[in-house]
Amino acid sequence: MILLGLFLILVVGGLIAWLTERWHPLWPRIIALLALGFDLLWIVLLWLSQPGPFNIAGQGAWLAQLNWPWITRFGIRFHLALDGLSLLLVLLTCFLGLITVAASWSEIKHRVGFFHFNVLWTLAGVLGVFMALDLFLFFLFWELMLVPMYFLIAIWGHEHRLPASFKFFLFTQGSGLLLLIAILTLVWSQFQHSGVLTFNYFDLLGASLTPTAAFWSMLGFFIAFTVKLPAVPFHPWLPDAHTQASAGGSIILAGILLKTGAYGLLRFVLPLFPEAATDFTPIAMLLGVIGILYGAGLAFVQHDLKRLIAYTSVSHMGFVLLGIFAGTPLALQGAVIQILAHGMSTPALFMVAGVLQERLHTRDMRQMSGLWSKAPRLAAIGLFFALASLGLPGLGNFVGEFLILLGTYPVSTPFTAIAALGLILAAVYALLIVQKVFHGKGQDTQPLPDFSIRHMTAMSAMILILLWLGLYPQPVFDMAYPALESLHGLSWSSQ
Repeated sequence: MILLGLFLILVVGGLIAWLTERWHPLWPRIIALLALGFDLLWIVLLWLSQPGPFNIAGQGAWLAQLNWPWITRFGIRFHLALDGLSLLLVLLTCFLGLITVAASWSEIKHRVGFFHFNVLWTLAGVLGVFMALDLFLFFLFWELMLVPMYFLIAIWGHEHRLPASFKFFLFTQGSGLLLLIAILTLVWSQFQHSGVLTFNYFDLLGASLTPTAAFWSMLGFFIAFTVKLPAVPFHPWLPDAHTQASAGGSIILAGILLKTGAYGLLRFVLPLFPEAATDFTPIAMLLGVIGILYGAGLAFVQHDLKRLIAYTSVSHMGFVLLGIFAGTPLALQGAVIQILAHGMSTPALFMVAGVLQERLHTRDMRQMSGLWSKAPRLAAIGLFFALASLGLPGLGNFVGEFLILLGTYPVSTPFTAIAALGLILAAVYALLIVQKVFHGKGQDTQPLPDFSIRHMTAMSAMILILLWLGLYPQPVFDMAYPALESLHGLSWSSQ
């Protein structure tokens, strides 16, 4: 019931937030904070109640599980479960949900209740994605999180929000259709072999598929998840969506929604189709390396601050794709750390960009120079997260990328060497942000309001988490290890 409660709190909270906007715009914000705060507190208490919260015992151990019959005629069950990997991503979702509400506090001024309804329903869908172990249920949650995200871009976005939201919807719905076809192909193939119709994750592990069916099913899952990751060439929706979304929308996109793609690759693609995924590994790793260099290169030539940050996500998530398909324990651990670190550093940069746009009414970095003296707190925070993004030692991004490269080296030395060039390009575009935005001669003599206490509180929390990931990541390794060990065993045992 705990897992169902986490989901229902956000669903009901969203409805109440929407209804209360007629009384005062402050109510939806407070209700959203309470719903997300309660979810975060509940999941932290569940985590700390374990005998070894930082060292979850057992291979593939489930901290909590809910398994109810649902549509028995078609073998569909309401099956939710939480292991160390899911727990980390649920914690990330609830935490960044709070950051989203804080970042949107003064930015969103119209239809405040409907905005927070969409935020909470998007996050409810994401929680379901991270916990579902029935493929039909997983697909429902996958679709649930997309529709409210479309409204977040289309209603509260910037000047070109409608084309950007349409492109987001087209890419994600198209890939969702591929995912549905791949799920049905997998289930039907297993039914023909065993005579049992089931969407259960564990029943479908080791399903007997012909090589052709396994390949096309794996490809359907892979494309659906890499569209969301995003990986080249499935990324065109991302820069426009990030640029046109509000700061809160960009935080959800970069910090949470992209992670559902990485989770899908880890949880479903590799264990369900081990042989087909192994055959596809060189192509997947090549796409990861291309994404690293392509994203970093395009980030370098941008003048729009949010567009620059968006392309850095393509580069950073390229490291995640590379690490997942390298498949070594080090690379997988590095991918998890990179997922969490990117979930802190990039949303923080989008929050900085959102504040600058709110106050300067522009995203063009050529019109932002000389802000260091006007807003020292904002500039210092921007510098910290720019350094985190380039992979400064001592911060989480460095640990993630270093482990990915270290774990990829035994699998492919050329891919490792080429991917390492991404670290150099990251330093270039990160320092470009600092130089163009905060240094130089200011073009405007008007004073610029600095970060408020609300902003500093949110940023301080993200700074502490990045320092923790960079200086003492061992607890995260211990939490994720049993789940990764289990997935690694399922994925590579057939090789």
